[in-house]
Amino acid sequence: MKHYDHIILGTGQATGTLLGKLIATGDSIAVIEKGKVGGSCVNYGCTPTKTLVASARAIHLARRGDEFGFKTGELTIDYPTIRARMNQIRNGNSNGMRKWLETTENIDFYPVKGSFIGDKVLQVGDTQIGGKNIYINTGTRPRIPNIEGVDGVNWLDTASLLDKTELPKHLIIVGGGYIGVEFAQVYRRFGSKVTLIQLGNQLMPREDGDIAAVVDEILREEGVNIVYNAKAVSTKEDSSGIHLTIQKDDVEETITGSDILFAIGRIANSDQIGLEHTAISKSDRGFIDVDDYCQTAVEGVYALGDVNGKGAFTHTSVNDAEIVLDKLFGGVRSISQRIPVYALFTDPPLGRVGMSEKEALASGKKVLKATYPLSRIGRAKEMAETKGFAKLLVDAETDLIIGGAILGINGDEIINMFAAIMHSGIPCKNYRRVVLVHPTVSELMPWMLDGIKEAIPIN
Repeated sequence: MKHYDHIILGTGQATGTLLGKLIATGDSIAVIEKGKVGGSCVNYGCTPTKTLVASARAIHLARRGDEFGFKTGELTIDYPTIRARMNQIRNGNSNGMRKWLETTENIDFYPVKGSFIGDKVLQVGDTQIGGKNIYINTGTRPRIPNIEGVDGVNWLDTASLLDKTELPKHLIIVGGGYIGVEFAQVYRRFGSKVTLIQLGNQLMPREDGDIAAVVDEILREEGVNIVYNAKAVSTKEDSSGIHLTIQKDDVEETITGSDILFAIGRIANSDQIGLEHTAISKSDRGFIDVDDYCQTAVEGVYALGDVNGKGAFTHTSVNDAEIVLDKLFGGVRSISQRIPVYALFTDPPLGRVGMSEKEALASGKKVLKATYPLSRIGRAKEMAETKGFAKLLVDAETDLIIGGAILGINGDEIINMFAAIMHSGIPCKNYRRVVLVHPTVSELMPWMLDGIKEAIPIN
């Protein structure tokens, strides 16, 4: 049995961050990956989907030519070229990382399945290997609903939708969370008819109702059909398409489309790596239990990224790796120090940091709220991007920002400024004094504090 200083199981975004520091030590490293190198972000998540978002936005702007004083003539969608651009970018990233793994002197790359057979021993193909430190970075996979007939339908998840070579004529999306909402807008802009089925009465249930309402308005204006309070009951496929039966208000109806995408959440890839042969524990949802430093119940074995349930984003996976490296090399970072920050990449995008308004009000703090519509910002008017608004939540006792949301042009970028302010503990009175560049959208963010007032719970 070969022994390594470090064994990494999976090649999601945490892996690259780990290797960036571990390789330089000269330690022996094994990296195991049975699928495509790079994990979901590179292959089926951030990289390809945001490439599609960019194409969809360019198409959308071209359709708005009259607003900006130009005409493009008849607009046609070249879906094969859209996909070729996407594949060039994502495959280049994946292939580049694989070459790095295969050619780095102190890395042994195993392109096969790895599974624990003991606390710190893995079966890797026909080989057994052991490690001083082991890092589980196996990510998550789409959840498929347990409904009648699903096994007889050529359903799509995010990976297979991206691999589909033909543009769906009518895409039925089951699930109105972040993934479902992004794909609904993208494929509607490509020209597909889109029907979005949501179990509850709001898109993106984690978000505040005012944000969800604006996203709903944006999607509907672009022609997305949204069906709320609808439960998927059964599905079948025949020569006329895919038929989804839903139950709404105790009445069943059937929707027929060419394709169906299930976007109802993800489950941890922890069930096929032999954890039953270790002392490593999992939650009821399959996420690997870790401490504040991503360490499992077995000393020297860490779980990073989506599989530990402490974040569902590339940036939290990268931060997990930074936390682990800090622990190994004497730093002080921990999961509990992390302020939640993320974005929804609709157009316009939503940037979110800290608490939502409903979370802040439920915390028992005295919450102050400031809002500012994009329609009042000069730069947004100049770009004809006035949809959306900004919202800041402040702790009245400390004068510190505890949450923020920016649904509007560049909201995914501007929100990073508030993450930095919150991390640095800058009081609002000091932020209000900052001079920012004109004309920009972000320059008006301090000014919204002039209208701050106590947040009132909405019943």
